[in-house]
Amino acid sequence: MKIKTKLTLGVGLLLLLIILLAVVSAGYVIALKEDTNNILVANYNSLDYSRKMLLAIDEEANDQTAEKRFRENLALQNKNITETGEREIMERLNDHVRQLDTNFTRKTRTHQLVRQDLLEVMRLNMSAIQRKSDFANQSTNSALFWIVGTGSACFLIAFILLVQLPRNIARPIKELTESIRQIASRNYKQRVDFESHNEFGDLAKSFNVMAEKLDEYNSTQLAEVLYEKKRIETLINSMNDPVIGLDENKLIMFVNDKAINILGLSKTDLMGKSAQEVALSNDLLRSLIRTSDDSPDKEGKHAAPIRIFITGKEQYFEKEQVTISITPTGEREKHTIGDVIILRNITSFKELEFAKTNFMATISHELKTPISSIKMSLQLLEKEAGGIVDPGQQQLIHSIKEDSDRLLKITGELLNLSQIETGNIQLVLQPSNPYAMISHAVEAATKEAERYQVNIQVNEAEKVSEILVDTDKTQWVLINLLVNAIHYSPAGETVTVSLEQQENNVRFAVSDKGKGIDPKYTSRIFDRYFQVPGSNKSGSGLGLAICREFIEAQGGTIGVDSQPGQGSTFYFLIERK
Repeated sequence: MKIKTKLTLGVGLLLLLIILLAVVSAGYVIALKEDTNNILVANYNSLDYSRKMLLAIDEEANDQTAEKRFRENLALQNKNITETGEREIMERLNDHVRQLDTNFTRKTRTHQLVRQDLLEVMRLNMSAIQRKSDFANQSTNSALFWIVGTGSACFLIAFILLVQLPRNIARPIKELTESIRQIASRNYKQRVDFESHNEFGDLAKSFNVMAEKLDEYNSTQLAEVLYEKKRIETLINSMNDPVIGLDENKLIMFVNDKAINILGLSKTDLMGKSAQEVALSNDLLRSLIRTSDDSPDKEGKHAAPIRIFITGKEQYFEKEQVTISITPTGEREKHTIGDVIILRNITSFKELEFAKTNFMATISHELKTPISSIKMSLQLLEKEAGGIVDPGQQQLIHSIKEDSDRLLKITGELLNLSQIETGNIQLVLQPSNPYAMISHAVEAATKEAERYQVNIQVNEAEKVSEILVDTDKTQWVLINLLVNAIHYSPAGETVTVSLEQQENNVRFAVSDKGKGIDPKYTSRIFDRYFQVPGSNKSGSGLGLAICREFIEAQGGTIGVDSQPGQGSTFYFLIERK
């Protein structure tokens, strides 16, 4: 039977019973109303007329209206004869009343006969009231029986429909939903078995046909999937970089030969095992499966290269962790299904970097001696030790001196950079007075400010705490920032050096009134060899990079706030002592 037919029959039967209940209830209510009206009109009025006639007979002789009231009620009673035997009594009563026409107020035996006739009428109507009341009770009981019976039948059928109908509809839907979940989980062997010949039976047949076709399609695609899987495994294995694949539960899904080699474990010790459990006995894997928050710096700074000894040779690797996310079909949110850890072998780059650093250190060291000799010779020429110098020669000496100073500065920066790159930077941390550091930096930059006709203003907050820093390197940073601000400030402008104490840090800042820096360059301003395009100032592009290395080596942070046309503010924060 079709579901639509079931619903129509069930709801139709329930509606029919409700109509039947309404008709039965209305019929019995109308019948009870008629019985009540009969008692009221037929019997109650007769009792009332008889009572009033008795009262009139009993009135005093001088009451002239008694006979009038008596005859009015008698006339009404003659019109209200409804019970069997009542007519005979009323005829006898009328005969006795006619005998009273000559003398109504005088008490005679006829009065007693009239009284008896009235009492007989009252008794007859009282008996009728009792009889009709009993009949009304029987009608009430019958109505109650039929109404309760019909209502119970309605309730029973409604209860059966309420329990059975949703179950008959929900059970197939539930089974079908579970089967769809199985199909979504790639269990294409799932089938739905509905024996009923209704809409669910048709749906089950269509579903089973779909499942069979999916199973057939899956079987034909399985060989291709296995082939593609084998090809991907071969591709990963042929990579020169170690590769480790983890699923969303940190289980090792694949690992190539290079990774097996550097981990020092067998493939069976890794495949399908929990990375956390394996990491308990393998230090290298433990460092690799750290969360991505621990790998790269929040500002995009890469983690230090990983140094690994393989076959007695030191090699360097850079870790790259790629999180794999997909958006399942029919869904909107992405789901993380795993991570791929790639170790890029940067040994050759490291060797080149070491060679470059050594070369820079050697060249810088070797250049300092001839540059110092040139500066000494220039000092002798300025003192006219070899003779009088004319204005043209004096200008040449001045140009050579400027170039020598520039070369000496670049040489010093290269030496500092080579120390940083080789990790040989030595910090002498000691309690330092921020006021004294600013005073020293301003004093060192005063001649440069006079040369460029720039004023220096110092804004210092009161009661700034001492800081634990390498005084010489921090002062070098301050002087470098101050000299840069002087060089990029127009003549007559003021460079401001400020010092303030924050909650946990001491903030040094140098502000100028130059042309400012475009926001797209501020993120690269501290990179090595970087110079803002369009800048007219010459330099090596290493000063700010060295400043960052010095400050970050002491646990501080350095940054810049700048807008084109509004000048720049370079600042660094050092933690309070």
